[in-house]
Amino acid sequence: MRGIIKQFPGVRALDGVDLDVRAGEVHCLLGQNGAGKSTLIKTLAGAHQPDEGTIEFEGATVSLGSPVAALRLGIATIYQELDLVEGLSVAENIYLGHERSRFGFTSPSGAEGAAHELLRRLGHPEIRPSALAGPLPAAAKQVVSMARALSYSTRLIIMDEPSAALAQDETDNLFRIIRELTAQGVAVVYISHRLEEIRAIGDRVTVLKDGRTVATGLDAKTTPTGRFVSLMTGRAVEHVFPPRPSREAFDDRPATLSVSGLTSPGHFRDVSFEIRAGEIVGLAGLVGSGRSEILEAVYGARHASGTVVLDGRTVKGPPSRTVRLGMGLAPEERKAQGLLLDQSLQSNITLSSLGRFSRLGWLDRSAARRESERLIRELDIRPADPHRTIRTLSGGNQQKAVIARWLIDDRRLLLLDEPTRGVDIGARAELYTVIRRLADSGVGVLLVSSEVPEVLGLADRVLVIREGEVIHQGHAGDLDEHTILDMIMEGSRAA
Repeated sequence: MRGIIKQFPGVRALDGVDLDVRAGEVHCLLGQNGAGKSTLIKTLAGAHQPDEGTIEFEGATVSLGSPVAALRLGIATIYQELDLVEGLSVAENIYLGHERSRFGFTSPSGAEGAAHELLRRLGHPEIRPSALAGPLPAAAKQVVSMARALSYSTRLIIMDEPSAALAQDETDNLFRIIRELTAQGVAVVYISHRLEEIRAIGDRVTVLKDGRTVATGLDAKTTPTGRFVSLMTGRAVEHVFPPRPSREAFDDRPATLSVSGLTSPGHFRDVSFEIRAGEIVGLAGLVGSGRSEILEAVYGARHASGTVVLDGRTVKGPPSRTVRLGMGLAPEERKAQGLLLDQSLQSNITLSSLGRFSRLGWLDRSAARRESERLIRELDIRPADPHRTIRTLSGGNQQKAVIARWLIDDRRLLLLDEPTRGVDIGARAELYTVIRRLADSGVGVLLVSSEVPEVLGLADRVLVIREGEVIHQGHAGDLDEHTILDMIMEGSRAA
């Protein structure tokens, strides 16, 4: 891949990326969340089309117009979220889209025989080709996905966090399969945030940062951890944060939120922390570490054991109750989970407070308009038209509308999941100011962000999370990006 550029509205996801992968090697991609890894592999898989740059495969320049085109060339991708059709059999999943046929008719027996041979090659002859995919354990589903990739006479396999759902013995078996594939000349692009895995299975490493290749060809086994981390950090200054209070400012304030022993098996365990009135607490960790799930549990949208106490009152879902008690959530996927895209700005702002504007079952539209206009002015949402369809607003203004929704009634706690995702730099600074102003008014804030500089710059206190466990809590001023990445990637705790 040479000079790959890929732009989306408001963001340049890839800015001239280069990548060389040799036959029979495991080439690891390393980078922070948002560095461009996912966009790069989707470009190589044919799911995205590059705006500029070239791709050469086995000596020829190729155009990967679709995932099917990539598969036909011998490039297969196994995504972190496995995409098996659970209602189909193992064999049907393996040959989905290129079914085995005879005389123009599909051949179930032929597919099962070929699938068994692929599963045997992968060291798992016990997986029955006729079994439904849905009930299989995660490790078996991973094997089925690999068998599907190999069913295309694959020469290059892309693996995105393949061990995320696997136990250690299952990961060891995955590595055995990878070594057998590379011994046969198959190339593997391997993405993982776990340095111990990269050292165990990788040959060479390419590091991405802010959509650019900052290093390539690094030896996976001998390059010092500090070198990897320093290459991943040192981003350009893109964050302008408002000043935060001194750490002593919260000493005498009451706890707005107290969480004790919060546990959701498979997602997070024994999470305990407090947020004092007006304090911003940030959760730092990798995608899949349990950050969003913790917010959902606090909000009452996910079942979990343990206790959640808001202003002295024990909170148990559903979200309708937590909202009445003074909690609000701005979800990670604002378009899918937080907005009615074809409704007006006013409708979206007042969505959670319609009872306040109702009289005898009828909506007082003029009162709703006045309140939405007040919040539009206060948060400087543009254009300042309450009747404007929210789909037509920029990402930053859509995010402000989600936050405005929770300001109509007094909120004691705001849960913000990736509040600046897809938001341009200027709008980010405005959102930072809004969030800090809310905190200064006494609202507690629990913040999730994949960008470590954002967590450090905006939060007063930081919880570092790795694989569902809080491994460190501390004042944001005592931490830096390098230290947090070390803790996240190595699983070590700060001294």
